[in-house]
Amino acid sequence: MMMEFSQTIRERRTIRKFNASPVSEELVVALINEAAELYESEGTPRWRCIYAGTPESRERLADYMMAKMMDSRLGKLVPTKLITKRVTDIPAHLIVVAESGADQRQSDENYAAACSIMQTLQLLAWERGLGALWDTEPFVQSESFLARIGVREGERFVGILHMGYFDKVPKGRKRTPAEQKWTVLQGGGAHSEILSDAAALSERSILETLNGAVWAPNDGMREPWRFIFVTGGETGGNVQAAIPGSAKARLLVVAKVEPDPHKREEDYAAVCCLIQNFELLAKSKPWGVRRTRPEWIYDPQQCRLYGVEPGERIAAVLELGGEKVHPPAKLAAPRVIRFEF
Repeated sequence: MMMEFSQTIRERRTIRKFNASPVSEELVVALINEAAELYESEGTPRWRCIYAGTPESRERLADYMMAKMMDSRLGKLVPTKLITKRVTDIPAHLIVVAESGADQRQSDENYAAACSIMQTLQLLAWERGLGALWDTEPFVQSESFLARIGVREGERFVGILHMGYFDKVPKGRKRTPAEQKWTVLQGGGAHSEILSDAAALSERSILETLNGAVWAPNDGMREPWRFIFVTGGETGGNVQAAIPGSAKARLLVVAKVEPDPHKREEDYAAVCCLIQNFELLAKSKPWGVRRTRPEWIYDPQQCRLYGVEPGERIAAVLELGGEKVHPPAKLAAPRVIRFEF
C-alpha cells in the first residue's frame, strides 16, 4: 500500500537534539532503498552514500570535522570538546554524494536525484520516529575534509544527514502559499479553468498539491522558488511552449540563484526537495506528473520567453495531466548502497 505523504510532509521537522537510542544500520539501508525506489527518473542518476554509525567511525568523523572547524568562526567560539561530543553522540551520520556528469544537465540530474532521495528518506524515517538534520555547512565542504571522508574526484558533496531518535518535536513555521508565487502563461486556444475533466486536473488542484509540497526543508526559510504554469499551445511565439505528448499542461519550477555559492547550492537542493514532495503527493491524484529537464532550460534566451528573470533558473519542468503511470507489479531490485567510511 502506498504511503500517504501529505501529513508527514507537513509534520516533519529538522531535529537538532537527539537522544541516546541506537539507530540500526539495517534500518538506514532499508530506508535508503525504499526512498530510492520512490524517485522517478527518465535516466539513471548516479549517487552513493558513506555511512558512519559505529563509535569508531563517529569519532573519526568528529576528528575530521574538528580539523576544519577550528579554522572557522564557530570553532573559535565553541569549545572543542563540546563540538566533538555533539558529533559522536549522534547515533548515525549519512554522507551523500553525487557524480558530476559529462555536462550541466547530467550533473543537475544526479544532484537532484540525491537531494530528492534524501528528502524522501527523511519522510520515511520520520514515520518511524527517526529525525534528521541536513548539514551542508561550508566547513564540511573543504577539499581536505571531503577527501578524508572518501569523496572521490568527479563527485559532488550533497550533504550529511545526522540521524537519531528524539524526545521533543520543534514547533513548525508557516510557509508562503503557492498562490503568492504563481504565474500563469496561456498558450494558443481558449484557456479553461478545468484542463481535463476526466483527470480532474485544474489550477486549483495543482495549487493544493503545491501547498503541501512547499513544506520542504530550506535554510532560514528562504523559500527560493516560484512557479510558472503553462497551458495550451505556443506561448509568446516560443515553439518550445507547445505541450508535448498527452500532457495537458506544464509546471515550470523556478529556483532563485543566490550570489553566494553556498546559499545557491542550498536553495537548489531545497527546490529539488519541493519537487519531490510534489511528485510524492501527486501519486494519490488521478492525474499523472512527469519530471523533465529538457535541454532548452539551459538556454537563457528560451527561459526569458517564459518570464524567467536574471538571477533565476528553471530547476525542472513538470508535465501534468498525461496518462497516469501505474507502478509495476514487482518493485525493482533495491539500489546497492556501499558504506565505505
